[in-house]
Amino acid sequence: MRSLLFLAPALAVTLTLAGCGKSDKSPTPAAAASAAAAGARAAAPTLLLAPEDLLTLQPSLLASGPVITGSVQPERRADLRAEVAAVVMQVLKQNGEAVRAGELLMRLDDTAIRESLGSAEEAVRASSQAFEQTERQVQRLRTLQAQGMTSAQALEDAELRRNNAQSDLVAARSRAVSARQQMARTSVRAPFDGVVSERKASVGDTVQVGRELVKVIDPRSMRFEGLVSADRMLELKVGQGVSFRINGYTQGDFAGKVRRIDAAANATTRQVEVVVAFADPAAAPQVAGLFAEGRVETGGIQALTLPGSAVVRAGEQASVWRLNGQALAKVAVKLGERDARSGEWPVLGGVAAGERILRSPGSTLVDGQKFELAAATRAASASAPVTVAK
Repeated sequence: MRSLLFLAPALAVTLTLAGCGKSDKSPTPAAAASAAAAGARAAAPTLLLAPEDLLTLQPSLLASGPVITGSVQPERRADLRAEVAAVVMQVLKQNGEAVRAGELLMRLDDTAIRESLGSAEEAVRASSQAFEQTERQVQRLRTLQAQGMTSAQALEDAELRRNNAQSDLVAARSRAVSARQQMARTSVRAPFDGVVSERKASVGDTVQVGRELVKVIDPRSMRFEGLVSADRMLELKVGQGVSFRINGYTQGDFAGKVRRIDAAANATTRQVEVVVAFADPAAAPQVAGLFAEGRVETGGIQALTLPGSAVVRAGEQASVWRLNGQALAKVAVKLGERDARSGEWPVLGGVAAGERILRSPGSTLVDGQKFELAAATRAASASAPVTVAK
């Protein structure tokens, strides 16, 4: 115990001197951070990047026109309604089926109308016979009067009967035409070549005059019917280009031109309806009612744009991961105001056209981390394990 007490002060002095000597040789914070980054790069696995992981920056037209929202609707459409009160007897076409002009779609009960038609046609036949008989009588009396064998009064009476019979014949023919028209209305036919978009009556339904039965549209006549804020109405002109996207179609933007601008704004929404024709009608969707959103190209500038998935944010600082030789580099970028329609950010500085960046970088990437392209790795032999970028 005594020896330990004597050694303790000496040991304390030695440790203090050693600690002082170590603090004199400690690295600076910058050197420590550089060493840590180098260690992280060395420990980070090599990334395997597929073509779909990369995005090549190219300048594109950044439109600045008014936003237009609406839906795709057919120009040729017909809402077929009941023109007679009857019971639905037969439905021949269902939703989505193609129809030809004049093809029968639905048949209504025509029993009572058929009887009325038969009665009207019989009245026409009887009235026609009566008129022909009175006409022959008038001709005979005219001959007798010319010979002085009858009076003028008898001829006038015969002509009066002939005129009344003629009026009865005209009225009977009118009733027959009306009955035939009512008979034709019991057969609901397609007004043009198209597709049944909506059937609203079934067999056994009792329909009244004006009841909607079926809708027919022409899918080859699709157009974009959109709304634009009345505040930007003065920027709109017929013939302007429109770039828009359709819900459910991911292949890119559709192009069109303004065909018509309504002369009055909606009193409730304060929006103006604009009709846009597809630049390529063959590429238009064949389904009506799809939501669409775009921008009228009243002006624009060429600029680089970035999708939101490629931008990494840390507070107010925005950056992207750029391919720099065989390593990744985290580059700070300056962004403009986000496009409300496309969701992309215009690039004001930090990267240039033609450079490649990661489309959707992960949170575990390290500045200077090595990578390999999928095409190159397939050609080379797999000498070391690699990690797929996520």
